[in-house]
Amino acid sequence: MPANGKHRRKKSTFLTRGLVAAGTGGAVVALPLIGATGAHAAEQAAPAAASGAVVTAAAQVKAQAAPAAQTAAPKTYSVVAGDYLSKIAAEHDVAGGWQRLYADNRQVVGENPSLILPGMKLTLGAKSTAKAAAPKAAAPAAPKAKAKVTQKAAPTGEQTRASRSTERAAAPAAAQSSGSTQTASSGWVTPVAGGISTSYRTAGAMWSSGYHTGADFIASSGTTVRAVGAGTVVSAGWSGAYGNEVVIKHADGNYSQYAHLSSLAVSAGQSVSGGQQIGLSGSTGNSTGPHLHFEIRTSPSYGSDVDPLAYLRQHGVSV
Repeated sequence: MPANGKHRRKKSTFLTRGLVAAGTGGAVVALPLIGATGAHAAEQAAPAAASGAVVTAAAQVKAQAAPAAQTAAPKTYSVVAGDYLSKIAAEHDVAGGWQRLYADNRQVVGENPSLILPGMKLTLGAKSTAKAAAPKAAAPAAPKAKAKVTQKAAPTGEQTRASRSTERAAAPAAAQSSGSTQTASSGWVTPVAGGISTSYRTAGAMWSSGYHTGADFIASSGTTVRAVGAGTVVSAGWSGAYGNEVVIKHADGNYSQYAHLSSLAVSAGQSVSGGQQIGLSGSTGNSTGPHLHFEIRTSPSYGSDVDPLAYLRQHGVSV
C-alpha cells in the first residue's frame, strides 16, 4: 500500500505516446502533403497534355499536306529539236519509260511514237488532257519554184528548169548550210556535215540484203539534215526498219533517201532546193544509235540502190 495514502499515477508507455502522435500530428501533416503532391502533379500534367495536343495537330497537318503534294499539277514539257520519247523519259525520270510517256500523250503525239515535232506539249507522269494539235511544219517551197520543176514531163526540159531553179536557190542554200557542209557550185550538198561511219556495200548479216545499201553519216541526234539537191518529196513519214524517212525525186530521175530521222520538216508533194532542211537526224527504226542513213536509188523503193558517194561526186560534191 502506498505511503501517505496517495495513489500512484499510472505512467503511459512510449509506444502509446508514439501512436497518439502518429494518430494526431501525423494526420495533420499528412493532409497538406497529399494536397501539395496532387497540385504539383496537375501542374506537370497540363504542359504534357498541351504538348500532346501540339504533336497531334502537327500530325494532322502533315497527313493533310501529303495528299495535297501527291495531287500537285503534273509537269509539262515542250519538245525541242532533237528530242525523242526515250530521251525525254530518261532525262525526266518518267516511271514506265517512253512507253508510259507515249501512252499518256498519245492524243498529242499521234499514231507514230517515233515522230515528235518541236513545239509539242507533253505531260510528264500523268495523262494528258490536251487536244491533239500538230505543230507548224516548215513552210512549203514557193509555188513558182514548184511549177518550174513539175511544169513539163520532158526530161531534158525538166533538167534545164531544175538547173535554173538551183542556180537561183544556190545562195540561200549556202547560207542555210553549216560551215563544214560540202556545197558544190551546182547547188548540190552533202546531207550533213559529218564523216562516214559505214560505207556503201559493207557486207554483214545485220542487213537483209547481205550488205549495206547506203552510206551512214556521223550525226548526233537533232543534227540538221538537208536535201542533197533540188527535187520533189515523194514520201515523208514512217517506213518500218528505216524509221522516219524522206525520199526525194531529183531531175535526173534518181531518188535520195534519208532515214532514221527524229523529226520531219517536209511533206509529200513539196518541192525542195539543194541545201534545204528536210528534218533532223535521230535513231528511229532499226538503229543502234543516232546517225543518218543515206541512199541514192533508181526508184523510190528499197533494192534499187547505187553508190551514194559516187553520185554526189558526179554532181561536184567533194565527199
